Amino acid sequence: MNPSGKSHDRLSERLNARGLRFTPQRRHVYDVLSQKLNHPTAEEVFRCARRTLPEISLATVYNCLDALVASGVIRPVQLERGATRYCANMEEHCHYYCDRCGAVFDVMWTAEATAVPRPKGFQVDHYEIAVHGICTDCARKK
Repeated sequence: MNPSGKSHDRLSERLNARGLRFTPQRRHVYDVLSQKLNHPTAEEVFRCARRTLPEISLATVYNCLDALVASGVIRPVQLERGATRYCANMEEHCHYYCDRCGAVFDVMWTAEATAVPRPKGFQVDHYEIAVHGICTDCARKK
């Protein structure tokens, strides 16, 4: 089976686990996100998706993105006050944002890391880091 077939199988399984159907539109939106590594907004996904699926609507793209986020195969990325962007990279990583051109870079960062990695040559102005997990009290309640 080709790599895209494996990712489609995983996508179908994740959607089904949430009671959601694996539709051609969801597959197409997921494919767009998997190929676009620049963390596109919903509108950018819509423009790209329409190139090969001209009948898709912006509302359908938003609904597909919501379903893909709910199923855990993509994640929303909120940078500053701009539109939500979407990321298909589900590995642990952090995002670097270029204030000049708007580019977003994935940098692998594990929970065990003691230093924040940085893309080569990236000039850091400031950090805004949100670390997600479970606090000590909640961990004890398990």
